Amino acid sequence: MAKNSYNESSIRVLKGLEPVRERPGMYTRTDNPLHVIQEVLDNASDEALANYAKRIDVILHTDGSVSVKDDGRGIPVGLHPEEKVPVVEIVFTRLHAGGKFDKKSGGAYTFSGGLHGVGVSVTNALSTKLAVTVWRDGGEYQIVFEHGGDVTQPLKKTGKATGSGTLVRAWPDPKYFDAPAVPLEELKRLLRSKAVLLSGVTVTLTIEKSGEVINWLYQDGLRGYLQETLDGAEPLIPYFEGERYVEEGGTGDNFAAGEGAQWVVAWTEEGAIVRESYVNLIPTSAGGTHESGLREGLFGAVKGFVELHSLLPKGVKLLPEDVFARASFVLSAKVLDPQFQGQVKERLNSRDAVRLVGSMSRPLLELWLNSHVEYGKKLAELVVRQAQSRMKAGQKVEKKKGSGVAVLPGKLTDCESTDVSRTEVFLVEGDSAGGSAKMGRDKEFQAILPLRGKVLNTWETERDRLFANNEIHDIAVAIGVDPHGASDSPDLSGLRYGKICILSDADVDGSHIQVLLLTLFFKHFPKLIDAGNVYVARPPLFRVDVPAAGKRPMRKLYCLDEGELEATEDKLSKEGVREGSWQISRFKGLGEMNAEQLWDTTMNPNTRRLLPVAFGALDVIGTGEKFNMLMGKGEAAQRRAWLELHGNEAEADI
Repeated sequence: MAKNSYNESSIRVLKGLEPVRERPGMYTRTDNPLHVIQEVLDNASDEALANYAKRIDVILHTDGSVSVKDDGRGIPVGLHPEEKVPVVEIVFTRLHAGGKFDKKSGGAYTFSGGLHGVGVSVTNALSTKLAVTVWRDGGEYQIVFEHGGDVTQPLKKTGKATGSGTLVRAWPDPKYFDAPAVPLEELKRLLRSKAVLLSGVTVTLTIEKSGEVINWLYQDGLRGYLQETLDGAEPLIPYFEGERYVEEGGTGDNFAAGEGAQWVVAWTEEGAIVRESYVNLIPTSAGGTHESGLREGLFGAVKGFVELHSLLPKGVKLLPEDVFARASFVLSAKVLDPQFQGQVKERLNSRDAVRLVGSMSRPLLELWLNSHVEYGKKLAELVVRQAQSRMKAGQKVEKKKGSGVAVLPGKLTDCESTDVSRTEVFLVEGDSAGGSAKMGRDKEFQAILPLRGKVLNTWETERDRLFANNEIHDIAVAIGVDPHGASDSPDLSGLRYGKICILSDADVDGSHIQVLLLTLFFKHFPKLIDAGNVYVARPPLFRVDVPAAGKRPMRKLYCLDEGELEATEDKLSKEGVREGSWQISRFKGLGEMNAEQLWDTTMNPNTRRLLPVAFGALDVIGTGEKFNMLMGKGEAAQRRAWLELHGNEAEADI
């Protein structure tokens, strides 16, 4: 029998909270325990967001544990009607269980940061001990978990209560985190932001070791917060504040009542730029589509004002980054069903959020600028200066790379801009998909290079023989960089595109083409990977057509793969959409998508999913050894052994 056998007994089924303990990095950040504490804090914040809580108190205990207390409604303690287990126990021990799924009228939470019912169960799974005290319906109740989620003290009534609320005390398990302690300054920033976004809610932090108690209660809301964070920097014009939400009955823009945003923006001529955004009180440190919506709204309003008053010099073209370059902002969006990138929720991916925030912010800024024309002209001067500086820098780059450039491939559909910080080229599989991409692209900064068939496996191809292959020759000439090795110092000044995006079908053949192109870049253009210029575009494999229901109009939802399709169907069922009423279409290839679909799902910078290619946990040498095993012509035996050992992981790491 083989030493590493693969049979029926090799398959292990993880139950309960085991998946979290086995792969904690899939559910939370593991550099320190702050995010697992934030999950508890988010639940308390959701009570405040729903107008049921007016205080959130956090204690850093000397033994390393953290307590979060709110005066909300208290987690229900009765038996779940189906599971016949206390609800508070289910919330802390079951993945995908919580009160955030019920979005229908009368649900516990209409707007919340919690979406998947994963948050506090992850906190429990990664803690040595977790104790929950609930005050509700005149009684005090307590339940205790230990050893990563085991109930060691079942729920019991411990006394009477006059108020209501929830207290969670967690002891994060150090073995799951790089650093065992919650970083104090990051926690302070997080709590302060909660106080800013929850007008009228008092947030406190008690540090037992030093005896320090900090209170936050912001009466000036976002403006006071931004003013404090800018540290006295004087804005060029008064702060632009706005708040707008969809009223009951909707606006006909496919948004639900209550959706919208609140923001404050300041333009400064010097000093640091401050940009913070939130979705349903969840901090989105990596931004996302709500920030893109604010960017579009501000750009549209300023551009309209500049054109109306003829303030744009001849030959100058405004771009969104000219308006945004010196803009600081705090943005708080309310989205009914936000789609985040990953469980840590650092980036919002909801496509509708672009239009939601853009449509809310643009009219208000247009009105403000035209009501304060002098301030509008001062802002226009700043924006025009930014545009002129950008164009001047672009001209310098063009002169530097303009001489001796090879003739560009005839099938390359180039873009108009020469600003490498903006330009991107899509290496597209096939002429059919290339046609859709050409029609759907933004010709200002997006270029298309169709590839015919599968690219040559270049892992063992000598550099001086690369150009014998037409496809590789065209790629090298189009991007403006010569092939090189990992130890070389190539001239990257001729680089024509800041982003080189591999765009192939979302099927097995498409994945093969993707791997062949990644092999080419790793072996013969490694400095482009090192510099962060290579990306993989992720087109959807499925489209789900959802009929109109209640306040929701007809929707088209896109899913990357079968896993995401299953999650989408599960979500629709929980929303109350009738099972089987939606239609599922599978894209056989990119060529089946029309230009509008390809733009919306794969090429629009505001809504696409673009993965940067980097060396990751392995160093260059380790990655090279892995590539040699996978792509080398004489490595069939080693590949077979690897597949027998890791065949069930093949999907995880391309």
